[in-house]
Amino acid sequence: MRYFIQFAYNGTHYHGWQFQPNASSVQETLNKAFSVLLNSPINIMGAGRTDTGVHAQEMYGHFDYETLFDVPTLVHKLNSYLPKDIAVFDIIPVHDEAHCRFDATKRTYEYHINTVKNPFTEELSWYFNQKLDVALMNEAAKILLNHTDFQCFSKVNTDVNTFDCTIFEAHWKSENNKLVFTISANRFLRNMVRAIVGTLVNIGLHKISLIDFENIIASKSREKAGFSVPAHGLYLTEIDYDYIIK
Repeated sequence: MRYFIQFAYNGTHYHGWQFQPNASSVQETLNKAFSVLLNSPINIMGAGRTDTGVHAQEMYGHFDYETLFDVPTLVHKLNSYLPKDIAVFDIIPVHDEAHCRFDATKRTYEYHINTVKNPFTEELSWYFNQKLDVALMNEAAKILLNHTDFQCFSKVNTDVNTFDCTIFEAHWKSENNKLVFTISANRFLRNMVRAIVGTLVNIGLHKISLIDFENIIASKSREKAGFSVPAHGLYLTEIDYDYIIK
């Protein structure tokens, strides 16, 4: 049987999702918990990779296990066993060919900026107190929907076959002392969201224009795009599948 896991984590104390030999990862922590509680070696495939310090409000993984188990009981045991910064919401039986990474139809990220210093969100958002032109940043965000090649926002020397992504939505929302950027796409390149946000911040600071933004995308050059904003403000918030009803 193949199972999907729906879970969340605060990435502050992890070197990202993927297993690393000499650093703590979310994948390693979940593998250990499932292996202990199911009394069998379990290796969880993740829906994607998140970098060091990035958070996930909704993440999926999958694993194979032949023996039936009671889902609510295992979820309860896992949440008792796991550290406080990882929570399992559900375990869902799926068809044997289901794949949490390749079958995802849409992923959504948020980037959180605090404009006033707040010690309670220091590791959960980026504190940036310079005045930003949010209306202009939203105009630039609309431009993203007109393009598909986002090589300029990708980490260099990455091993992808294509830099094409279909962006479904991209917008900023301002509320009290917080700015939240939401972006959804069928797929994302490594470091793509953080590079987009950094470039949009430069637009909000009037360092570059909307025409410059168009030219940056057309250039396909990471050097021409903006800086990569800190990881701790980034959240994976939703992953969609055709066969999972929420």
